[in-house]
Amino acid sequence: MAESVVEGEGGDATRRDFIHIAAGAAAVGAGAMVVWPLINQMNPAADTLALASIEFDMTKVQEGQQVVIKWQGKPVFVRYRSAAELQKLQAEPNEGKPVQPDSARTKEGHGQYLVVLGNCTHLGCVPTFGTGDYGGWFCPCHGSHYDASGRIRKGPAPLNLVVPEYEFVSDTRIKIG
Repeated sequence: MAESVVEGEGGDATRRDFIHIAAGAAAVGAGAMVVWPLINQMNPAADTLALASIEFDMTKVQEGQQVVIKWQGKPVFVRYRSAAELQKLQAEPNEGKPVQPDSARTKEGHGQYLVVLGNCTHLGCVPTFGTGDYGGWFCPCHGSHYDASGRIRKGPAPLNLVVPEYEFVSDTRIKIG
């Protein structure tokens, strides 16, 4: 087999130079194909990313009701408080541990909705809705009482129910997380 040799004059590229460049480019591509799966496996799994945030349609909650949704394996209470409950909360502005007004636990313009994690801050039990001495939640495990704003009012729980990070993406939808 005859090989034709192209000789360059004064630094022109030859066939050998082309082969070296092509082999180098193939080696870089092969190296990237080997390294990429190793780097990509460090990203969080798709099922983990799917649980990072959820959206919820607030029209599913009627006035005076509560809906429990699950987020990151925890119950989340979404409550649509009645006008009477809001009046009662405004009459008792600074309660709980830490002391917080109701407005600090809700989003501006959406004060009728309350979103809290559904775990007692004492030992993590799930409080029951509509029971207790303050119209909020009652933890049956050790007797903590929360008001309709999720603030601790009586019992061994050291803190108010936790308000997760959330935002209204529209007038009727929230995104938690």
